[in-house]
Amino acid sequence: MNANATMSALRLDAAGKPLVLSTVERPVAGPGEVLVRITAAGLNPLDGKIRAGQGGHARHPAPAILGIDMAGTVEVVGAGVEGFQAGDAVYGMTGGVGGVQGSLAQYAAVDARLLAHAPATLPPIEAAALPLAFITAWEGLVDRANVREGQSVLVIAGAGGVGSMAVQLAVGRGAHVYATGSRVQRAIIEGLRATWIDRDAPISEVVDAHTAGEGFDIVYDTLGGATLDASFVAARRYGGHVVSSLGWGTHALAPLSFRAATYSGVFTLMPLLTGKGREHHGAIMAEATKLVDAGKLRPVMSSQRFTLAEGNAALDLVEGGKAGGKVVVLVD
Repeated sequence: MNANATMSALRLDAAGKPLVLSTVERPVAGPGEVLVRITAAGLNPLDGKIRAGQGGHARHPAPAILGIDMAGTVEVVGAGVEGFQAGDAVYGMTGGVGGVQGSLAQYAAVDARLLAHAPATLPPIEAAALPLAFITAWEGLVDRANVREGQSVLVIAGAGGVGSMAVQLAVGRGAHVYATGSRVQRAIIEGLRATWIDRDAPISEVVDAHTAGEGFDIVYDTLGGATLDASFVAARRYGGHVVSSLGWGTHALAPLSFRAATYSGVFTLMPLLTGKGREHHGAIMAEATKLVDAGKLRPVMSSQRFTLAEGNAALDLVEGGKAGGKVVVLVD
C-alpha cells in the first residue's frame, strides 16, 4: 500500500470546536501493528469531553482524531504480528486517548495486542459498540470482584453502556443481578434478565427488600459521586465488594469499613495511556466474542445512525444523554 496515501478523518483542531472532516495522511502499520480499515466507530461520553476541552485524564491534545472503539477489517499485518491476517474482521478499544489515533477515520494503525477477532454473529456497527463498555465491566466484575455463580450483584445504571455490559456479564456467570434505572428503562433492564430497581428508591429500602438487610455481594457503581457513597451502604456485611468506574471524587470510607467490605476502582484507559497491559485488553475482547457468539451478550443500541461526516451530531447526541443506547458512526 502506498505509504503516501491519504484518508478521510474527523479531526479535532482545537478544544471546544467542532470536529472537521479532513483529508490526512493514511497511517502505515509498524512492527507489532496492523492497519485496519475501519467500518464503524463506537462513541463514548469521553469523546465528547475531549472535544469540549475537558477529560484531561485522557491526555489527548488537539490536533487529534477521536474515537476510542472500533470495528473493521485488517488490511496489512506489520512485522512480528501473529494471529491476524489480511481480511480478518477485528474490533477493540484502540485509540482516541493518550495521543493514539482514534477510530473516526477510514484507517488506523493499531497495536495488535489491543485487538480480537470480531464476533461472527454481530454486524460491525454493533461490534463497535462493545469494547470500552465491556472491558470496563469485565475489569470491575471479573478482575476485581471475581463475580461467580449464586452471588447477588447490584449494578447502578444498568441500562447504560457499562451498566448493560455488567448486567449481562454477571447474569452469564450465574449471579442474581439487580439493576437501577428509570421507569422508561425498566423494559431494557428486564430484557437483560435482571431485576429492575427504581433509581429513585432509597438505598436502605433496596437493601431491605432484596437482601433482607444484609447487602449485596457486589455493587458496581457506574455514576460516581453520591451514588458511590450510597453503594458503600449497599455492600454486604463481611465480604461485600464495591467497584466503581467513576470513583474520582472525595468519599468517606467509614460506611464501607463498618460493613467490613472492600472497594476497587477501575481505570480502563491505563493500557492505552501507558502501553502496559494491552494484551489483557485483547484477551478481554476475545472473551466478549465468545459471549456474543454464544448468545449471551448484545449491546443496547441507539436507533439513530450517523456517517463520518455527521460525527459532530453523533457526539451531540451522546453528550445530551438521550441516545437510548450506544451511538456508533458508520465510517466505511
